[in-house]
Amino acid sequence: MRTRRSFFIIVAISFAAAISTADEVPPANYDEAKVPSFTLPDPLTMQDGRKVETAEQWEKERRPEILELFQREMFGGPIQTGKALRVELLPVESESVFEGKGVRHQWEIIFHSGNPSDGQRVLVLAYVPKQTAADQRFPAFLGLNFGGNHTVHADPGIKLGKVWDNKENRYVDAKEEERGKASRRWPIERILERGYGVVTACYDDFEPDTKDGIRHGIRRFMYMENEIPKPEEANAIGIWAEGLGVILGSLWGDKETIGIDPEKVAVFGHSRLGKTALWAGAWIERFAMVISNNSGCGGAALSRREFGETVHRINTVFPHWFCGNFKKYNQSINDCPVDQHELIALIAPRPVYVASAEGDQWADPKGEFLACLHANPVYLLLGTDGLAGVTEMPAVNTSVGGRIGYHIRTGKHDILEKDWEFYLDFADKHLR
Repeated sequence: MRTRRSFFIIVAISFAAAISTADEVPPANYDEAKVPSFTLPDPLTMQDGRKVETAEQWEKERRPEILELFQREMFGGPIQTGKALRVELLPVESESVFEGKGVRHQWEIIFHSGNPSDGQRVLVLAYVPKQTAADQRFPAFLGLNFGGNHTVHADPGIKLGKVWDNKENRYVDAKEEERGKASRRWPIERILERGYGVVTACYDDFEPDTKDGIRHGIRRFMYMENEIPKPEEANAIGIWAEGLGVILGSLWGDKETIGIDPEKVAVFGHSRLGKTALWAGAWIERFAMVISNNSGCGGAALSRREFGETVHRINTVFPHWFCGNFKKYNQSINDCPVDQHELIALIAPRPVYVASAEGDQWADPKGEFLACLHANPVYLLLGTDGLAGVTEMPAVNTSVGGRIGYHIRTGKHDILEKDWEFYLDFADKHLR
């Protein structure tokens, strides 16, 4: 077992309100004939009409402008109150696993306002290939999970922590019988075999995925009873994204112990966590690569298409995901100054991969591909090959692209081993 000293970091944390709504749930749209006509905002045209013609213009002017728009109008930005949380990193525990082929590392991050014993605990789990030299560092995939670390693999050494129970509206003890129940989404041993580490934590550890999650996660230390988050401040997706950034920071602090190269970490996520991964990758530039799996509305799919799950529907059913300002566009998405192709463009020139599923019309596969296509000009401006000349959706189960990767596979809304094989191949090209 290896350990390290605990230490403190002061970090600014974004917050937001879980804004209630009395709106009736609008229907999803699965009819292409009902997709409205629209014009996408041009990622290479400034708000004042000037054209972006150089990489320097993009980096110094247009990119910050788009990033600020996404913060203010969709995901929310850092609060302005000057408050901060203490973040304590507890010692890393390490143990050889899988007949010596890998090493399991586990540590805790505690968010608190001065008393760690009353803080919010986040369990972090990492698997890394066995080192053949003391200074060997591996690239890795970092993503949040839905049900607790113990669900990603049946490994009995994974710590059982607390998990959020929506029925009881509180954290409860994780159950032994739930070990490995989501392992189909986490082919840990295959990832290690390909020479990569994998790092995860449960998203509910940062904030429960519920309308009143603000009262139970890390934001409860930030607000007094009479304080209400502002409409431009981050909500749950912003908190989960910041959590990914904190985990990445812990990898930098413990790269010698854990054996992961923090400069070669890909952030990934499925569904709502795919939205989270895109946002985290857009504004946390230390992520070397970004992977979005079936992220749909508010993720990789163009909002203006209003296909599958629409902005109005997502803001009604999940009012706690996006900032309050985003709800202004429930009935008028064309008035929003940004769309999701620009979210992908914010990641440029770093590699980004978007995946769809043929049976997941809810997430609008066509809209996800079109977002990649319309982000392509930014990647080309910055000297990359972007989609590598691809202009039409590929055949199913085929991976295409260059610095922007894309595939649509058979099957439904899920992340499967087939997806992972494409991601690993993509990482071989860009993280090795």
